[in-house]
Amino acid sequence: MKEIEKAQIKLLSDRLDLIRHQMASMQLANEAEKYVALDKEKAELEIEIARLKALRTKKLSKEAQKLVDMPFKRPITKKEQADLGKLKKTVRGLVIVHPMTALGREMGLDDMTGFSKTDF
Repeated sequence: MKEIEKAQIKLLSDRLDLIRHQMASMQLANEAEKYVALDKEKAELEIEIARLKALRTKKLSKEAQKLVDMPFKRPITKKEQADLGKLKKTVRGLVIVHPMTALGREMGLDDMTGFSKTDF
């Protein structure tokens, strides 16, 4: 499903780029009707792309949704990051998500974050 949405966004973005290039090279005096039509299509494409992107970010994967629903979550401090093994041993069931992983980017994380069912 995600690949389909991604492909659809790419297709619409490519079409939008094509329209922008056509509009830039067009002579406004000679082709006013075509310019207006392209401008209208450009606006529709921008709205549709924005809608699809919002839908994609709103719909998190099952794994991300499971983590978000956990009762305790907080950023991991630098000191804790230095000894993650110790932290994981003290907090059973701790899941740490880095912001640069696919899951972290999907969730929109800024810091390394820990998710757990128990307070830590």
